[in-house]
Amino acid sequence: MTEQLIDIGRRLRGLRLIQDLSPEDFAARVGVSPEELGAYERGEKDFSFSFLYTAARHLDVDVVDLLSGDSPKLSTCCLVRRGEGFAIDRRQAYSYKHLAFTFRSKIAEPFMVTVEPKGEESPVQHAHEGQEFDYMVSGRMRFFLGDIVYDLEAGDSVYFDSGVPHAMQTLNGAPATFLAVVMKGEDQDAVV
Repeated sequence: MTEQLIDIGRRLRGLRLIQDLSPEDFAARVGVSPEELGAYERGEKDFSFSFLYTAARHLDVDVVDLLSGDSPKLSTCCLVRRGEGFAIDRRQAYSYKHLAFTFRSKIAEPFMVTVEPKGEESPVQHAHEGQEFDYMVSGRMRFFLGDIVYDLEAGDSVYFDSGVPHAMQTLNGAPATFLAVVMKGEDQDAVV
């Protein structure tokens, strides 16, 4: 349990209460059990981005509202300098930098993601609505998409239906960095 997960959990619970949703109702909307929702809200459970996007959509907020508690304010341009971005360190092996965190009403969520080696045989696959484009910047990693497996290296890219469960794993015991651009599904409003 990290301080960031605890803060996100508090915001999640607060927004759910503002919407006057019971834990049972909200859990059903986002596709988790009430017990799992309680663990998220207490910051005891690491969330997947699929859960985060779904929760933000049902709470009618931007993902950044849940992550930082600060609503995006810009609508014309968002500049992020090299090495900067909103840091999201929610999982031990993954480090995310959100590259458009101040822009509101985004149609895409761009992240610079670094995956550290962690010796996991089969990484847990997650799914979320929409589509995703990943461009390898450095290192090598194995990309899992359902039953499909690709080995990727710097300069390779993959564009896929992110509703299909997917995961990444580093190769050669070294970190890998990629640009991930997550795009909303057609049926989603422009709040994600």
